[in-house]
Amino acid sequence: MRTRARRDGSDWVLNGTKMWITNGSVADVAVVWAATDEGVRGFVVPTDTPGFSANVVHRKLSLRASITSELVLEDVRLPADALLPGSRGLGSPLSCLNEARYGIVWGAAGAARACYEAALEYALSREQFGQPIAGFQLTQRKLADMVADVNQAAMTALRIGRLKDEGKCHHNHVSFGKFTCVAAAQRVAGAARSVHGANGITLEYPVMRHMVNLETVATYEGTEEIHALSIGQAVTGIAAFR
Repeated sequence: MRTRARRDGSDWVLNGTKMWITNGSVADVAVVWAATDEGVRGFVVPTDTPGFSANVVHRKLSLRASITSELVLEDVRLPADALLPGSRGLGSPLSCLNEARYGIVWGAAGAARACYEAALEYALSREQFGQPIAGFQLTQRKLADMVADVNQAAMTALRIGRLKDEGKCHHNHVSFGKFTCVAAAQRVAGAARSVHGANGITLEYPVMRHMVNLETVATYEGTEEIHALSIGQAVTGIAAFR
């Protein structure tokens, strides 16, 4: 929130940078949150506005299918109607983050299921010592742990979704979902990679792609540590963020 917006007559002038912005270099419009003398406000910024530029982040090892950019705003002048009139305070951008985090809950559950299903198929088809490796105790334990994580993640996502439908979903519920489902997906991906052996690191199978992407999922839209503190505050009533 170091980006600042100041009034200049009826206009607003924005200065600052935003990092890790998905599709920032291909979007026609950016929604920018900035600190003002009136608190945090949101602005609609056409990306062809003078002073606006976007630098693509290269050499990523995770979420490589996504274009990620740094947005730079240097004396970007906007008319008064660029201000989002219904947004005021940090709660507005956080409410957007909460919706994104809810999507991540389902995405993590889906990645976990994809890794489990790939591991199960591989274990049933890969033979060693005259039988499929799915018949060995150590492999079955891995599959049992995976199927438990997969289904618990799916049930968590479903429960949070139903709470949203009922208008009873608190942001702590979403933090709980992201915290637990991403961790479960990481465990499943690691075990699935192990079941695949050396084949697990190739793109012939989906596991390593999910495994690497989940490293980013663990930190974007709020790090797992922040979500842990959110849960901690919910159960103790004490904020430990500072």
